[in-house]
This record gives sequence, structure tokens and C-alpha cells, in this order.
Amino acid sequence: MISMKFWVPFVALGLALAPLGVVHPVRVHGRSMEPTLHDGGICWVVRAWVTSLPTQGQVWLVQGPEGASIKRVLAQPGENLDMREGDLFFLGKRLEEPYVEHLEKLSGGPWEAGNGYLVLGDNRPESRDSRAWGALPESAFKGRILGLPR
Repeated sequence: MISMKFWVPFVALGLALAPLGVVHPVRVHGRSMEPTLHDGGICWVVRAWVTSLPTQGQVWLVQGPEGASIKRVLAQPGENLDMREGDLFFLGKRLEEPYVEHLEKLSGGPWEAGNGYLVLGDNRPESRDSRAWGALPESAFKGRILGLPR
């Protein structure tokens, strides 16, 4: 008769679930990232402790003042943004944003990142983001969304 150690199934279960400690699924809530991500869709997130610091153009799961949300990083510490008739300007130059289909024909800013990061949704009219919240600290970044073009 073959005898199995009592701890073997627990180790096997731990090994099977280990990838979820690094990458995990997240359901998209709301329309703030359309057309990039759609309400009800599922995306994969690599946890922040595994990846490098956020860079411009990346999409991250962030913990904002209104809860968890998915936003695009547009300015890093020490940088600023402003909006002129819906177009974003980064360090005085218009940003090319092929992922934005729904422009907001407003002007605003400048928004200063200070020691944090400025994040915006791709669907500007539907997004609550750094334009309302201000910059987010590095600790607000919970994970980078995988598989999206920059």
C-alpha cells in the first residue's frame, strides 16, 4: 500500500495557486476606459510588487479616493499635464492618444504630478481621475494591466 504524507495535497494546492500571487483576473466596472476596456470585461493584472514603476502610457489598477479603478498613466513624478479643447499636452507638447475616441472639448489644468502620478481614463467624459483627484502616490498602484498596447 502506498502511503502519502498528509502535507503533500496542501503543497500541491499551494503550487497550483501560486501564479495567482503574481497575476490575477480583474473585472472591469464602468465605461471610463472604453474603447480599450469594456464594462464587464475581464483583464489580467500583474501585481505591482512584481513589475517596475509605472511609466507613461501603461494601464494600471489603482486605488483612488473613490475605490479601485483602472486608469492610464500619463505623467510621472515632476511632470505636468494640461488640456486644451480636449487635447492633452505633456510638457507643452500635444500627446498623441490613438486610444482616446471620446474627447471632452474642455480645457483645464495644468495638473502637477508633484511626487506622484497623474492617471486618466481613456473615455474622458465618463472618467473620474487625476483631473478630480490630483496625483496618486506610488502606493496607490496595485497592478499593471497585461496585454494592452501603449
